Amino acid sequence: MSRVAVVGCSQLVTLAGPARPRIGSEMRDLGLIADGAMLISDGRIQSVGTRSEIESTMGRDCMVVDAGTRVVMPGFVDAHTHPVFAGNRANEFEQRSSGVTYAEIAAAGGGIRSTVRQTRAASETDLLGAAQKYVAWFLENGTTTIEAKSGYGLRPEDEYKLLRVIGAMQPIRTVPTFLGAHEIPDEFRKHPGKYVDLVVEEMLPHVASAKLAEYCDIFCEPGIFGIEDSRRILTAARALGLGLRLHADQLSRSGAAVLAAELGAATADHLEHTDALGITALKAAGVQPVLLPGSVYALGSTRYPDARAMLDAGLGVVLATDFNPGSSPTPSMPMILSLASTQMKMTPAEAVTASTINAAYSLNRGGEVGSLEVGKRADFVIHDCRDYREIGYFFGVRHPRAVYINGESVIRTATARERE
Repeated sequence: MSRVAVVGCSQLVTLAGPARPRIGSEMRDLGLIADGAMLISDGRIQSVGTRSEIESTMGRDCMVVDAGTRVVMPGFVDAHTHPVFAGNRANEFEQRSSGVTYAEIAAAGGGIRSTVRQTRAASETDLLGAAQKYVAWFLENGTTTIEAKSGYGLRPEDEYKLLRVIGAMQPIRTVPTFLGAHEIPDEFRKHPGKYVDLVVEEMLPHVASAKLAEYCDIFCEPGIFGIEDSRRILTAARALGLGLRLHADQLSRSGAAVLAAELGAATADHLEHTDALGITALKAAGVQPVLLPGSVYALGSTRYPDARAMLDAGLGVVLATDFNPGSSPTPSMPMILSLASTQMKMTPAEAVTASTINAAYSLNRGGEVGSLEVGKRADFVIHDCRDYREIGYFFGVRHPRAVYINGESVIRTATARERE
């Protein structure tokens, strides 16, 4: 049906506000409507208000979705994921539990290069099948939009293969990012400069001309892609019309956050080692920080990004899962909200803002998704709780009972009641 009314919301979390990333105290204003409701027409939000206001205007031809006195909020927007790969690295999980470090595993040929070898050997059909399994996981955890990176091919045709798979993933919304500069592949270990040449001279031009990606990312870290190689690759990407994102200051204070500011990147991601100089540079350049506490947790580290310093500086902070087979094998944004509050001392409201509307703006999607406002896509989730704070509080629980994209159900259980 073309018209849908959503009623019975204990809290309608609208995230209504200025048409830009939220900063400072704005991140704690969720635009809550108690006993809220909304009217949807042809997949877009037509009106938002109290239940009595919406029921007085919805008409007899409207399908009614009864949230059953539960929280309704926008679908999560996960702004940093690596969802296309073959196999997994459960063996490395076991090694790390025995005291072997991530760096030691990588030096022995494991880590990203291990996944690259498995992914190169997989067909496009097999990769899409695996990716669709992960899509279901994202949806079941309330995520309706993901930024999705390549990076496990590390040679032209395999990188293009991964980007084609990202473009075919359904029904979740995807924002594709080229991450050919994720690691130096085995065949270029003795000549890393030649791999940079390959990325700049062959891979980037094809990705841009074929419109396989909207963004270019790079793992900027000493010993992998240093500042000068990162500047060269990202400058070439920008000249081809791609937006920029960086894996920055994850393992060391490399200056990558400052580079992100210099180049006008959309985001700088990770930032575990970013200092006051980096935070000041990000603020001056309007770069959004994307914080990934799931990878810190999964690697057994205690060095989380200084979220409070970034919030106090007025940055439009974003939270994401970093879903990948090695350092953050979770698609659960509710788990990330829990980590944000317990480990980085973000309030539950700040965490919700960072994982919805701020994330949407970091992907140039703020005018379409990330909040429940008139004219936007009706991507929303019915959570099995009465207060939004319960989402991060009850960690390890799948809260969504129904997930909608464009006003159409993609995940639903019997507890989310619908009637005509």
